[in-house]
Amino acid sequence: MMKKTIFIILAALCLFAGSLFAEDVKIGWISGQMMIKNGGPMAGGMVVFFRADEGPVPAPNRYLRIPDEVADMDQEGKFRVALPTGRYFMGAVKRMSGELIGPPRDGDYFFISQDAEGLPLVYALEKDKNLNLGIISEAIPFKREIPDDAAGISGIIRNIKGDAVEGAIVFAYFTETMTGLPPFTSYKTGKDGKYFISVSHPGKYYLRVRDIYGGGPPIPGAIMGSYGEEKPAAVTVSTGVVTKGVDITVVRHLERGPKAQQSQGLGVDKKMQEKLMKQMKEEMKQNSETKK
Repeated sequence: MMKKTIFIILAALCLFAGSLFAEDVKIGWISGQMMIKNGGPMAGGMVVFFRADEGPVPAPNRYLRIPDEVADMDQEGKFRVALPTGRYFMGAVKRMSGELIGPPRDGDYFFISQDAEGLPLVYALEKDKNLNLGIISEAIPFKREIPDDAAGISGIIRNIKGDAVEGAIVFAYFTETMTGLPPFTSYKTGKDGKYFISVSHPGKYYLRVRDIYGGGPPIPGAIMGSYGEEKPAAVTVSTGVVTKGVDITVVRHLERGPKAQQSQGLGVDKKMQEKLMKQMKEEMKQNSETKK
């Protein structure tokens, strides 16, 4: 009897908390159908949303802003998405390059919804209302172009031995804490380790390096690093200028994060840890001998 009573009380508390949450979060809906320009639907693509009041206007030919929300489209290019009320820029991508996540690649179908003057449209979502956009036929093959007056940061990602690191991604933040969704991202580095990350306006930026776009706790062997030796250091960007020579040294993560261990029932991967530690020590020794 006591167990049953406790269960009923807990259930009531959960329902009460759920009702409070529902009252606090105001939700609106946005729906429509995305089509390739002069073609068929963006079947199996993704629709992307950027909060208009919390970041720069998305301009993929100048800089790569990370979307705040993403959702799948069906095989007819249709979507209906629930979002917190507010103002959003919107776009869509259908990946042809094989990449499942990250910025658009050359050949991907991509667009940002724009007005007649080429400026991104702002869509306002109201509580409990559905904004139906109808059919939008604007997607064209994406072609990456960096304008001559682009502002940004460039350099090389290296390991502690000094070798170039392939597959690294640089994220730029406005604050030293580098928490939350980063405003800007780069493409993955090639074999030469070179990166370029463009930004929307001049100012100070803090750089973090990972090897995945999706975030989450690092796995053993994952690339990790940030610009600055003992603590994050700001990189200053001027209008229309690329700040060059901002090289970043990265390391490999040695063990699973505590959340991953708890959720998967796994401890630290000792063999991986020992292997990576040995590799790091050898690289440090070789690097030290080279400097001599």
